[in-house]
Amino acid sequence: MPKIGDFDPSSLQKFYNQFTNAQPDFERENRMISEIEDAVMDGDVEYLPVSNDKEIFSIYMEAQAEKAKGGVIILHSRGYHANWDSVIKPLRVGLTEKGWHSLSVQMPVLDKKAKYYDYVPIFPYAHERIEAAIDFYKQLGVDNIILISHGCGAHMAMSYFDKFGDDKVNAFVGIGMGATDYKQKVIKRMPLDAMLKPVLDVYGEKDFPGVRRSAEDRKWLMDISANKRSTQLVIEKADHYYKENGSVADLTSAIDTWLVGLSD
Repeated sequence: MPKIGDFDPSSLQKFYNQFTNAQPDFERENRMISEIEDAVMDGDVEYLPVSNDKEIFSIYMEAQAEKAKGGVIILHSRGYHANWDSVIKPLRVGLTEKGWHSLSVQMPVLDKKAKYYDYVPIFPYAHERIEAAIDFYKQLGVDNIILISHGCGAHMAMSYFDKFGDDKVNAFVGIGMGATDYKQKVIKRMPLDAMLKPVLDVYGEKDFPGVRRSAEDRKWLMDISANKRSTQLVIEKADHYYKENGSVADLTSAIDTWLVGLSD
């Protein structure tokens, strides 16, 4: 992999999915939570227990249906939060309106200027948060558990699947997968070829160039897994952040339609 200045990204490959000296910015995370916690109007704040007596901020919202279709876990993108307006909040609220419980989980963050290569070493910190979200649903008696992730949240999900497999979820939805930064390459190939559960790879028509360019490679890996229910979808007119009017509603409907089709 090409160097960036004096930095050799091959070092990230060597220690991929291992804990190193790199740590999330817990102070920034706490500041973000303190700013948004009281503003949560749709749903209830839940603190999920993880290791070392710590708790992780999340927002839970019950399905607006007599019988829920299942529970979705939603992972936000790099540097944002569990109630982010651009994608996460409308998605978590919209899916409850379509009959899904939703749990939006706060993921590890770094400084605002941090890029993809900076985040790779802290991916292992996302694993226990995903596990905690799965356990939350298990304790509620929810068995149909779907993991949905956007942007760098998808990198974190792929890191989790690479290490632990996908047996604890029923399906995975990756939104805008493959997003990195200028001259920064994905450190390790996504384990889409080894996943046993259905995968929906969805991205915007106007998504980041790297997301669109790598779509063919992702599809090739998905085809290797030979799961006939896995597919790719393109949301017309949408960019990476679904700011185009109506595009996030189209995204929500597309995800719901695909998930419902899995039970046919």
